[in-house]
Amino acid sequence: MFHMFVLFCLCWWRLTGVFGDSVSVMEGDSVTLHTDLTEIHEDDDILWKYGAEKSQIAKIKNKKQIFSTFNNTDGRFRDRLKLDDQTGSLTITKITTEHAGDYKLEITGVKLSSKTFSVSVYGEIIFFTFFFKAKPYIIS
Repeated sequence: MFHMFVLFCLCWWRLTGVFGDSVSVMEGDSVTLHTDLTEIHEDDDILWKYGAEKSQIAKIKNKKQIFSTFNNTDGRFRDRLKLDDQTGSLTITKITTEHAGDYKLEITGVKLSSKTFSVSVYGEIIFFTFFFKAKPYIIS
């Protein structure tokens, strides 16, 4: 039994890196996907991609001082992406359900690393409570 528990823990630990971070945000809010860097080194390049087709949505080429965000072909990110020029973190403002999906971060330079974020967007949840005042019905 103990061996099965250890095996489960090891598998879970390995899979955590495969699936990346999950982020849930309410529609209309902003979300920041963090690179976990405190600063971008001179030789670092940062690339953000979105979706199954891995469309390029933002990049930083620090050596050339290039900091850009892209509006992919369908226009869903127009005026919504902000890049932190110190850390490379990506902020999506006024998020909608069409922004839900996988975001991939690739950092190249002195060391190579990548990270995947799975972003889910939920709408405002409204609960309605109905109170009924029922009259007892007596069968005679």
